[in-house]
Amino acid sequence: MPNRRAVFYVSDRTGITAEALGNSLLTQFDAFEFKKTTIPFVDSMEAADRTVAHINATAASEQHRPIVISSIVDEAISARIRECNARVLDFFQVFIAPLEQELGVKSAHAAGRSHGLRNSQEYFSRIEAINFTLAHDDGQSTKELGRAQVILVGVSRCGKTPTSLYLGLQCGIRCANFPLTPDDFERGALPDSLLPYRDKLFGLTIASDRLQAIRQERRPDSTYSSAEQCRREVQAAERLMEDANVPMLNTSTKSIEELATTILLQRGLDRHIF
Repeated sequence: MPNRRAVFYVSDRTGITAEALGNSLLTQFDAFEFKKTTIPFVDSMEAADRTVAHINATAASEQHRPIVISSIVDEAISARIRECNARVLDFFQVFIAPLEQELGVKSAHAAGRSHGLRNSQEYFSRIEAINFTLAHDDGQSTKELGRAQVILVGVSRCGKTPTSLYLGLQCGIRCANFPLTPDDFERGALPDSLLPYRDKLFGLTIASDRLQAIRQERRPDSTYSSAEQCRREVQAAERLMEDANVPMLNTSTKSIEELATTILLQRGLDRHIF
């Protein structure tokens, strides 16, 4: 297939950096279908040789040579990877070398530095944020809710949990989330447990047809997933949040990353970089 290319993310550690960079680049080429493979822990010449053999075998079986995005620090291992039959984009050659030249110093060239445990306090703060988010998912606890940095509200299956988890895992933000239910709509008011924390609330909404498709997968052909039920709940939730002056985001066409970044920006919260 002319518009199908193999992509390898090669790293001496987990591959997260290579994946993040590569995925950002590849989204600019929506005419192509990319078959992505991550090869982590390429931290020896033996591992590099195996990786090169794998990439070369793929090149031999495909119509086009693969694309390799590498975040390997060791220059000897990186040089071996660059010998493969592929278009190799070397993270450190592209970015670190110009920075060394600009700053007038050599980089540390320490493998795993981008994800290493550099600051124990930051690490434990992140673990705390993750634990808090898990404990306060879907309204299961109101204990210590005042410690939340943001509280997401919205109808069931509108994207509260994945957004909360991303904020906890990737941003170190203590995030709780609560579902808005038909009982809340009948009362015309937010849950009582949330009233003391209005300034921390952030609403998520969704197109009713998108909500129906999601709920249909969870509970097929039920009242919960019916078009009418989804439409009523979305309208009632939006009206309730508007009346309570809760800011809202529509999750229908936005990625988790976009949602999280917008919430941080609008709430004036700092992302913790680890």
